Formats: sequence, structure tokens, C-alpha cells
Amino acid sequence: MKQNPISDRKDHTTENKRRTGAKYERLAADYLQKQGMVILKHNYRGGGGEIDIIGRDGRYLVFVEVKYRKNEMKGSPAEAVTVFKQQRIRRAARSYLYVYHDEEDIPCRFDVVSILDTKIQWIKDAF
Repeated sequence: MKQNPISDRKDHTTENKRRTGAKYERLAADYLQKQGMVILKHNYRGGGGEIDIIGRDGRYLVFVEVKYRKNEMKGSPAEAVTVFKQQRIRRAARSYLYVYHDEEDIPCRFDVVSILDTKIQWIKDAF
């Protein structure tokens, strides 16, 4: 069977991105826990979207998007949370609420953890 070098490169690149993403999501979760957030779930998938971290911050149920950039050549990490991405996160949040908190009236918030090189910024109520 012939190898497809272009396909193999894409698979390798995708796997590296997943590993990098997982690393910085763990870093963000550790940071949030040190700030007092209770982490409930990682990488929730539902409603056609994914939420990196779901946690409790005081009375709020918080849906957290984590974005990492090595530098600002492609813009800041927080800028990568586009309107389209926000819509997907909202759909996933609705799915999560339906599955886990259907009968509850719970205040929710959407936060972003922006990681630029080694600098972490927690943006509460980002959208």
C-alpha cells in the first residue's frame, strides 16, 4: 500500500495541534482551580460544538474557551474566539444545560482563558 505523504503530514499536524491544545487546556484548568473555580468537565461535546472547560465559579456555571498562541503574529488568542466560535460554544452550552441541569435556573457565564506564550489572562463574561 502506498503512503500518501501529504495526508500523513496533515494527520501529524492535526495530532500535534490536539496535543498542544490539551496541554494548554490542562494549564488553564490548573490556573482556574488555583483561582477558586471548581472544574466539572473537560472537552464537553454536544449540540454541534465543544466546550473546553466547564466549571463553577461561585454561583455561576462557567463555560470556558481556552486559546493559546505562541506569539501575536496571527493576533491575540482572545481574538480567535470569533462570533462563529461563540455560536458553537453557546449551542454546546445549551446541550449541556439540557442534559445536566434541565430543571434548574442557573446563572451562566462564558469566559475565555487567553494564553500568550507563558502569560495567562482570564477574561470573565467574555461574550
